[in-house]
Amino acid sequence: MHLTSPADELVAIRAEIARLRRREAELRATFLTRPEVPKIGRWHKIEVVTQRHRVFDPRLLPDEIRLDPGYTREKIARVLRASRRAAEERPPLLDLPDLAGALRTLPRAGLFAGLGLG
Repeated sequence: MHLTSPADELVAIRAEIARLRRREAELRATFLTRPEVPKIGRWHKIEVVTQRHRVFDPRLLPDEIRLDPGYTREKIARVLRASRRAAEERPPLLDLPDLAGALRTLPRAGLFAGLGLG
């Protein structure tokens, strides 16, 4: 079990999500550009489907509407921004005891010591 601060865990999770998104993009590109790639796996299958839907594009509106402040609103959001701490801000590394060395000094019992066979 790792003792990780929530801040460090959040950054690690974001890095893993970024890695997964890059991998998803690679696989998506492969499926879309290489039809010979198998699309059936052991538990799942991939289908390449074309979808069509209409989207609203505000750039197509006339400037007098698009730039009118009466048609805008302010959006406020709280975000979590992560950054590396400077070396002088970081706590010192803990000087943990050599647990492996301590275990080597303990007396060892034979495999059947508790059974009274030896």
